[in-house]
Amino acid sequence: MKKRRLGQHLEVSALGLGCMGLSSSFPPFPDKEDAIALLRAAADRGVTFFDTAQVYGPFDNEELVGEALELVRDQVVIATKFGWELSTGTPNGLDSRPETIRTSVDDSLRRLRTDRIDLLYQHRVDPNVPIEDVAGTVKELIEQGKVKHFGLSEAGVQTIRRAHAVQPVTALQSEYSLWWREPEEAILPTLEELGIGFVPFSPLGKGFLTGKIDENTEFANGDFRNTIPRFTDSDSRRANLGFVELVRTIAERKGATTAQVALAWVLAQKPWIVPIPGTTKLHRLDENLAAADLQLTHDDLREIENALPEAHGARYSEANQRMIDR
Repeated sequence: MKKRRLGQHLEVSALGLGCMGLSSSFPPFPDKEDAIALLRAAADRGVTFFDTAQVYGPFDNEELVGEALELVRDQVVIATKFGWELSTGTPNGLDSRPETIRTSVDDSLRRLRTDRIDLLYQHRVDPNVPIEDVAGTVKELIEQGKVKHFGLSEAGVQTIRRAHAVQPVTALQSEYSLWWREPEEAILPTLEELGIGFVPFSPLGKGFLTGKIDENTEFANGDFRNTIPRFTDSDSRRANLGFVELVRTIAERKGATTAQVALAWVLAQKPWIVPIPGTTKLHRLDENLAAADLQLTHDDLREIENALPEAHGARYSEANQRMIDR
């Protein structure tokens, strides 16, 4: 597996593994044994970057990752996140108070069966806590050796700059794909200026860019996509199939799959971008990882750029959108 660098000092595999779907948001979930086998298979195949969070489950995901990777802990990079009020075991709003961060990190270390968190993200910006206080708390945890690198998720430009001035930010995690390119406007130039890496989640458009979803696809009860206008509105789904057809045209010429082209496109944008597609299936893991070796030419990229359709439908419900810092 090829390597990439996030920030100044964190080297990871060119593709990471987003672990959320193993226990959250996209049912049905695999059995524990199958989830652990998938995580270990990813490590065996050269994946060194695993992304989890306290709220995935909550807590179950960190425990899966911790158990699966305990024996190869020194060969992998584990990223997790804080930022929710979880005292009752279910999310009850944002909470990035310093005391919550400290407690959350100790709990995550226990669940992950490790003595340090390689990359610690604030999951969502908490408007009630100055970002300087958040960054300062993480700085203290880095000085204590409990955390190695600081990250933000779905943070806006000014928040990134303010946090970075207190504690250098190694990576920003936000949604980015062929059908969600907002980060190109202001986020990516800021990251490039400051030397911060970018970790796109949902690089396959929550499965849509694989070509396996159409306007008639139904999702299981509890599937996060049942709350997203891009998926709940059949007209939007139908219109967005133009993305899939465009990518399929390139894929057929390359002898690749639509998912591989969509991932290769993300990788081609900047050398400091590391996508984290998720899956629960071994054959999809292998398909995704092969995208790291798929080279899109300048002509391929120009063809995609010139023919890319307009995306239809919001990427989040109004409630979720209110938690995005811009």
